Amino acid sequence: MDRYIGEQAGASHFLDSGGLFGTEDAVNFISSAGAVRRVDGPYAEAKEVVGGWALLQYDTLKEAIAGQQEFADLHAKHWPEVTVVATLRQIAEEPPEAATA
Repeated sequence: MDRYIGEQAGASHFLDSGGLFGTEDAVNFISSAGAVRRVDGPYAEAKEVVGGWALLQYDTLKEAIAGQQEFADLHAKHWPEVTVVATLRQIAEEPPEAATA
C-alpha cells in the first residue's frame, strides 16, 4: 500500500487517507422522527464496516475507475482472505440547493 500511495501522490492523485478504529468503541447518534438518541458500543459484529478511506482526485471518470480497480487488485493480491468492498464516489463540490416549499 505504501508504494501504491506513493505512486498516486507522485501522479498528484492522492490527497488524503486514514484508517478507522473498530466499532467496539464507536458512538452513534441516531436522528429519527425529529428526535436524536445516542447509542454507545459495543455492537454486534457487522458484516460491513468502513475500515478506512482515501481521497484521490482524477481528471476523468475513466481514470478514477482505473485507479479504483488497481486499489481493489492490490487487496485481492495481498489480502486474499479478506473481502473488501471499495466504493468509488464523487465529492460534491457545492452544497445542495435548499428545498423550496
